[in-house]
Amino acid sequence: MMNEFADLFAPKTNFPFKAKYRASCHCNSVQYEVCADPVDAKFCHCRVCQKLHGAPMQWAAIFHKHHVRFVAGMDHLRFYNSQHDRHERILPCKVSCALCGTPIADEGRHMWLAFPSLFNFGAPPKVQKPFKPTCHIFYSMRTIDMNDDLPKWSGHKDKSTRL
Repeated sequence: MMNEFADLFAPKTNFPFKAKYRASCHCNSVQYEVCADPVDAKFCHCRVCQKLHGAPMQWAAIFHKHHVRFVAGMDHLRFYNSQHDRHERILPCKVSCALCGTPIADEGRHMWLAFPSLFNFGAPPKVQKPFKPTCHIFYSMRTIDMNDDLPKWSGHKDKSTRL
């Protein structure tokens, strides 16, 4: 399974992969790089994200999967498909570190929803502009109000009612 997983993240074009950002889990066993800016970033307030992250929302930066490359710890990846309640890599699925439990990402069929808190933005951290959220999704399920100027959607961005 891990070889199949590695192939999914191999660049699909002939461009050289040059790491732009690096991310790791809490114990540093799982490490990956991305070679491009995220295509979007958002806050998700859905119940699944709230439960799996133990937080009122999830912050995700969305990348094309072919822009992601694992450099360590692929053998420590744990997968979970919440729709089927199966601990298997059935897409879409949640990806975490089997050693420390850190949520790594949500893997879609073509996209990788990374968690910006895993990226190394220096000390003190200075979050790069492409990682700044552009909206709130599933805001109708929020547990706390967010007083910011970001658009708030009842469901998915541009596919639900803007609140």
